[in-house]
Amino acid sequence: MSEETLKVRIKTEMKAAMRAKNKPRLGTIRLIQAEIKRIEVDERIELDDTRVLAILDKMSKQRRDSLSQFNDAGRDDLAEQEQTELDVIAEFLPAALTDEELQQLIEQAITASGAQAMSDMGKVMGILKPQVQGRADMGAVSKQIKSRLS
Repeated sequence: MSEETLKVRIKTEMKAAMRAKNKPRLGTIRLIQAEIKRIEVDERIELDDTRVLAILDKMSKQRRDSLSQFNDAGRDDLAEQEQTELDVIAEFLPAALTDEELQQLIEQAITASGAQAMSDMGKVMGILKPQVQGRADMGAVSKQIKSRLS
């Protein structure tokens, strides 16, 4: 596969969804593109893959939160829509880290930062965030770091 940017890949997938007349997929991809465009216009910058990944990660977290709330409320119709959107967004995210890989990265970050206590958590997160962005739930990573440092 060539080294295409994430934005180009999203645009290509949007065209494919249009040709296939896949409305749910097309709608989700348009939501992704709208969010990217909104940030580019607001901040007057061209987003790189790292920033696009952060946007996708945020969107997937929003969908996971909504999904759990809809499931708790018994709204299966809305939960199904959120799950569909989450699946499409996940296609553009890198492969998730395994628990072992995540633990190893956390240990390396703690060692590299020299973290000893909870007050050093920001240093550890600063090292870890670029490595795990889009590949792991940052809330879960934060909990693991807290348990390791306490």
